[in-house]
Amino acid sequence: MSKGWSHKLLATPDNNEENLSNNNERKIMRRDIERQRREQMASLYSSLRLLLPLEFIKGKRSALDLINEAANYIKHMTEKIQGLQVERDQLKNLSNSTAFIPGIESWNNCSLNYATVRVSEAGVEILMSSWLREEGFLLSKVLELLLEEGLSVIRCASNKTNERLFLTIQSEVCDPTCFNLSELQQKLNAMCNYG
Repeated sequence: MSKGWSHKLLATPDNNEENLSNNNERKIMRRDIERQRREQMASLYSSLRLLLPLEFIKGKRSALDLINEAANYIKHMTEKIQGLQVERDQLKNLSNSTAFIPGIESWNNCSLNYATVRVSEAGVEILMSSWLREEGFLLSKVLELLLEEGLSVIRCASNKTNERLFLTIQSEVCDPTCFNLSELQQKLNAMCNYG
């Protein structure tokens, strides 16, 4: 017998039906597994979408856009965390500083309250330190003064250490042509020391 005849003999109608049945079962099983995978991926994308702030989603529909925006958000938050860590370290150094101020022994032992104004990337950064008083530190007066001077406050952070209040205020200058850093610093120092 030739080889062709042997294959034909093995492929009886019963074997064909069994093979077709197995193939159909495999196809159904693969289809079910793929459907479950797609459902799980859709659920995970939905969960990821809920975790992202709206400004990072902006109506994006595709999974690729969602993953890309999630990566952008993670980078954004990493940069923000690093910036906050630097700011925290600066405040710690400021509160533990032994740097000298003209006419004052040290910042820690300083009996006066003070304010420092300097140019920063965002505009103007104001660092203030005040002993905690019974009547409290009137932040509203400081913010009012900044508005009068043409500054827009972006962020204000405070830290209490060793009975002193440390403030860091980030602001933008509305009109840089009519802004004087040293004059603002004098006004803030007068406000810190005399209320």
